[in-house]
Amino acid sequence: MKGSSQKLAPYLFIGPSIILLTLFSLLPILLALVISFTDMDLSGLVNYDNIRFIGLENYKNVLIDPSFLKSIGNTLFFVIIGVPLVLLFSLSIAILINMGKSRAFKVFRVVFYLPSVTNVVAVAVVWSYLYNPTLGLFNYVLGMMNLDPVPWLTDPTMAKISLILLAVWRGIGLNMIIFIAAIKGIPGSYYEAAQLDGANTWQQIRYITLPQLRYAIFFVSITTMIGWLQFFEEPFVMTKGKPLDGTLSASLFIYNNGFQFSKFGYAAAGSFILFFAIIAVTLIQFRLQNKTES
Repeated sequence: MKGSSQKLAPYLFIGPSIILLTLFSLLPILLALVISFTDMDLSGLVNYDNIRFIGLENYKNVLIDPSFLKSIGNTLFFVIIGVPLVLLFSLSIAILINMGKSRAFKVFRVVFYLPSVTNVVAVAVVWSYLYNPTLGLFNYVLGMMNLDPVPWLTDPTMAKISLILLAVWRGIGLNMIIFIAAIKGIPGSYYEAAQLDGANTWQQIRYITLPQLRYAIFFVSITTMIGWLQFFEEPFVMTKGKPLDGTLSASLFIYNNGFQFSKFGYAAAGSFILFFAIIAVTLIQFRLQNKTES
């Protein structure tokens, strides 16, 4: 009797988590998968008899939809530019803060982390004023230097870059904390031995810090990549995907079709295409990581 109760004890602890995961994650995913094979819209919500099974038609239409293809191109632009910038700045700032001995560096740690916990809507409103073509601070500073104003949110390419700048600024803090924690775990004896051998600061960073951070860099790169593939808040709040769909991300495309146009089946199909794309990118990163370690 005692042995059976001990075997059941772990399941009692993880049981509530499994139930919550099933109810609020697995079941909604399965339901969305079923909806993606139907023509469900507002009439289908009112009367389930109005829902028709149409097979892969939603997926075919999404894959040839010019707006969806545009959103995929924009999302890739965000990922290719944004992810390396977040990794570079968060890692560099973490190394610099860790090297600092003054108490001021603790303040810097808080300053860089604050954007990550600040409400994205409030941040977007402030940055919208900064990007304002006539009253914004950025163009005002450019005018003081006798430079032409920049169409921050009115030119499709410039609007993408503007959103990337905001997202990078917001994304540095959390990744910086992860890198600082990983740096603190590197034994100090490594640096002491390197100093005895005459290694300078850059050599210590190159041959000790960066190799010891490879797992942290891998983790941050995966989580950052997934986050940027789901890029949504910044374009939704600041540009609504404009101008000319220049900032329309894949997630924003899915939101517009699902909640503005009430094409739930169509939106669900788009969401699963993005879902499988994220899984594919993640598996490729794991494969590359395993090759570098072997």
